[in-house]
Amino acid sequence: MTIKAVNEVVAGVKLAKDVHTPLGGLLLHKGKVLLPRDLEVLKAFMVEQVDVESVEGESTRIPTVKSAGQKPSLIFAESPQGSEGDDVPSRKNLPLHEEYDRTLSLVKSCYQSAITGEIRIYEIRSQMENLLKHHKDYQILKFIPRMTNRHDYRYHSAVLCALSSYKLARWLDLPQKDWMQVAFAGLLHDIGNAKIDPIILNKPSKLTDEENEEVRRHTTYGYQILKNVAAVNEGVRLAALQHHEKVDGSGYPLRLEGSKIHIYAKIVAVTDIFHAMTLDKFYRSAQSPYLVLEQIQLEAFGKLDPKIVQTFIRKVTALHSGTKVKLSNGSTGEIVFTDSQHPTRPMVSVEGSIMNLMQQRQIYIEEVIS
Repeated sequence: MTIKAVNEVVAGVKLAKDVHTPLGGLLLHKGKVLLPRDLEVLKAFMVEQVDVESVEGESTRIPTVKSAGQKPSLIFAESPQGSEGDDVPSRKNLPLHEEYDRTLSLVKSCYQSAITGEIRIYEIRSQMENLLKHHKDYQILKFIPRMTNRHDYRYHSAVLCALSSYKLARWLDLPQKDWMQVAFAGLLHDIGNAKIDPIILNKPSKLTDEENEEVRRHTTYGYQILKNVAAVNEGVRLAALQHHEKVDGSGYPLRLEGSKIHIYAKIVAVTDIFHAMTLDKFYRSAQSPYLVLEQIQLEAFGKLDPKIVQTFIRKVTALHSGTKVKLSNGSTGEIVFTDSQHPTRPMVSVEGSIMNLMQQRQIYIEEVIS
């Protein structure tokens, strides 16, 4: 083991000890073989020295450069780790997309039949099982449906909420018996909208008091539709009723406080807000997922369950080093470090320079590039 000044360290050596930020946060793990971008991170955090051991001849991370005439760009031959605790990256031709499209089609017909109180729940359950077999391929910040349009917004929101709620239930260590039911809760939480006039639902201008009151009734309509449906438990029905309740009692329809809101409803409340704001609607374009996460984080103070919010944000932003992103200023770069205290504001390498989004608050991640 050797203590070396950072400006003397070269790529390819292995850390003999963990490296921490000046404030004590874990920056790089012991055993990490340093890459050129890791050296940039060390310098950006003004780390002066590190404990290293030589790994000469052992590194499999070989830098290459683009062809002549192009600006040099380091590419490393290391296997990508999946984000959000999973190990399979999202691609547009995986079976996940095929099952997603089938589920979307079924949800459309489900909304139509729900008007008369009929839901083909066993067909839905079978299709949900097929979809959730591929949950490891679903990465919340990266997944893009193959075909989207503003007319299908609510159906996409239902399927995405089902997938995200399922993952969130697992991250929260809910019993396995709850996982499928939480997915149902995400899929069916807005089923009451089937009984709302589409003209009101899709109105681009501000709703009148009467129209707003009618829209709020989708929660009670949803509970009424689901109360006689077999194969779903009471938590699924309560998620439809309670997903707009707030832990401080300011929500609707019953103004319930935190302890009286079902855990399924608390989970769906988070995923519903996220997907509602990151999908295109008739009257509003999709927003940056990172800005939406920051807004959800603010909602955790009095509105949403803070533990659920913290778990959701921490897991979905756990993208591996090297993940490509598009920034709000139009540039593209790679995530090089994510501070667990500020997960929506990582450090991004752009054309060889480190950009700290915690310091440059006017810039944010607009899109994660799959």
